[in-house]
Amino acid sequence: MSLGTILLIIIILMLIGVIPAWPHSRSWGYAPSGSLGLVLIIILVLILLGRI
Repeated sequence: MSLGTILLIIIILMLIGVIPAWPHSRSWGYAPSGSLGLVLIIILVLILLGRI
């Protein structure tokens, strides 16, 4: 598997994980989606710089 495929799988799993639909994650607020946004911005910058 290439690095892009692995990153895509991880991002999809993170998107599913930040949905506040499960009882244990309802009180987390915006922290998981904010963290995912930060990770996506870092990955986008790395792609644009040609590091990935």
